[in-house]
Amino acid sequence: MPVSRSGSVLVVGAGIVGRAAAWQLAERGHPVTLIDPALEPEGKRNSDLPHAGSQAALAVLMARVFHRSRGRAWRLRQQSHRLWGQWLAELERRGHRLPRRQGLLLLAAGEEDLAHQAAILADRQRLGIPMHRLEAAELAGLQPTLPGRLLGGLLSPEDGQLDPTPVLRALLEEARRAGASCLAERAVQLERGNRWRLCLEGGERLEADWLVLAPGLGTAALLAGLGHALPLEPVLGQALELELATDPAWSWPGAVVWRGINLVPRPDLGPAGRRLWLGATLEPGLQASPDALAALADLGGEAPRWLREAEVVRRWQGWRCRPQGRPAPVLEELEPGLLVACGHHRNGVLLAPASAAWLCERICGPETAGLHPDG
Repeated sequence: MPVSRSGSVLVVGAGIVGRAAAWQLAERGHPVTLIDPALEPEGKRNSDLPHAGSQAALAVLMARVFHRSRGRAWRLRQQSHRLWGQWLAELERRGHRLPRRQGLLLLAAGEEDLAHQAAILADRQRLGIPMHRLEAAELAGLQPTLPGRLLGGLLSPEDGQLDPTPVLRALLEEARRAGASCLAERAVQLERGNRWRLCLEGGERLEADWLVLAPGLGTAALLAGLGHALPLEPVLGQALELELATDPAWSWPGAVVWRGINLVPRPDLGPAGRRLWLGATLEPGLQASPDALAALADLGGEAPRWLREAEVVRRWQGWRCRPQGRPAPVLEELEPGLLVACGHHRNGVLLAPASAAWLCERICGPETAGLHPDG
């Protein structure tokens, strides 16, 4: 017999969007069940979801320096920027240590980049958003040496980077604390009825009034059984953690972006740390390329000496889910009670709060898009 959960919500997928949704919905009093075969047992400290997009990300939060200042993508980024500030403050108040690095420096690789950055700067100044240009001489004085020709850069002090693993852990712990239950099972089929039915690989069937699908690439197969076509494609990303040979005496004003590659001094090791995150590649399909990883490590031949001499201490990879023929992400109610939140591509961490807020608005009402019932 199906398990009946009156007024409940089933959330399929425990990446950062699924966990954020489970936390926010449970905080609002909904009975929530979070379902993912890679969920760790309660109390386990490591949050390791192999091949999950949340683990491929370096969690660079590029909201204020986004290249547009209108439209859906801009609105989602600004909502998430505001909510991340609230969420991090609340999670840290509850005792979670969430390392992060404030500031994001975009380096110009050519004259076209300089012109594009000048346009962004003028637009953000018009909107009253803090941002300023760094000239080549200022960049030359930063330590360690930045990659490429130092033409100029754009510094966004309100953007930055999070360590995704502690954030994933904190969201899951708070969802459980708010009453959400977790099942380390694989969802294999959806069924319509008076309520939504979810069939699990182990044979159990769950029922709920609301069904949230956030399992990344697995979304399309689940929807196909209901006759919904949602073309999704994987984009594999590889990343590296490097240990520098000497103390770098960091003076960067935050994480650095060079030709789309993120260079992030590890936020949990402070200004004196020797560790750097580097990533991530953009590779179509499911198979990682050694050549792409080598090009990443060498920054396409433009890595400074200190970076070339660094030791690789960890490498990892994951698949980011990108929708085909439509903008990312997919936030849609396909049928009454059937909500899809997937296809965030490279911005799952950044857009998790806005995605959770959209889900809460559909399930709980438009007045609930803040932090929690009292927020």
